Amino acid sequence: MSGGAQRIADLVEIHQLCSRYLAYASQFVVDQWLEVFTPDVQYSAFGTAYTIDRMPALLEAAPRGQFIGNMPVVDFDGDDRATGVQHFVFIDQKTHAMRLAWYKDEYIRTSGGWRIRRRSTTFLRKHGGVDSGVQHDPLAEQGG
Repeated sequence: MSGGAQRIADLVEIHQLCSRYLAYASQFVVDQWLEVFTPDVQYSAFGTAYTIDRMPALLEAAPRGQFIGNMPVVDFDGDDRATGVQHFVFIDQKTHAMRLAWYKDEYIRTSGGWRIRRRSTTFLRKHGGVDSGVQHDPLAEQGG
């Protein structure tokens, strides 16, 4: 594959990766959701960093709802590394309250394809500011 064709294929794969993340998180498909990450992932949510072993419980503790996001804006750093930003809206199933936010990502090419190695969340607040959320651990709050 030529350099330009390979770069397009990489973009499509990363876009699919991020779309799978949103779909699997919305549908609580834990096994497939975990497959979008590298084994050494660092996932930062609400000011707390999580490793892959704690992520199934994190997803279980999350409210039910729907993620709707754009395709990430991706910047490549060589052939096997990239960074990206993906904006999204989370709509709570019960209240229809919305969270507006974006993910800041680091992607890496693995033997199984592109995966998310780092993901952090920034929320847009009604008061006009942005932050990573209130520092808390929903797993500790639930005894997890």
